[in-house]
Amino acid sequence: DEQLDLDDGRWEDIHVVTGALKLFLRELPEPLIPFSHFDKFIAAIKIQDQAMRGRCIRDLVLSLPPAHHDTMKVLFRHLCRVIEHKEENRMSVQSVAIVFGPTLLRPASEEGNMAMHMVFQNQVVEHILNHYSYIF
Repeated sequence: DEQLDLDDGRWEDIHVVTGALKLFLRELPEPLIPFSHFDKFIAAIKIQDQAMRGRCIRDLVLSLPPAHHDTMKVLFRHLCRVIEHKEENRMSVQSVAIVFGPTLLRPASEEGNMAMHMVFQNQVVEHILNHYSYIF
């Protein structure tokens, strides 16, 4: 309910705004890609055939609840715009995927190999960024 003035000087540092966005997304009771879809996305990114992988991930994104899908569409559109300026901001597709992968896509429990999960989480986000127009 707090009203924020984004023209206030304390919001000038882009790292503060980005950190706030990541914190908001991380503290959601369920991630943007719901727990129920985690294993499905991880399995999809492992598909060797690129065309099949692309269709599978697109279908999974389309199967998300409307609020998740619509938020994801807006967020990824913005992240694609950030990537367009990678020469100035040093945020390549891989960098954005590393930053947002574990925040947007995480397992319900932290059991298992977290390092291996992180690799696949980043790959899923990278794939969606690289194929935004096809997926959305």
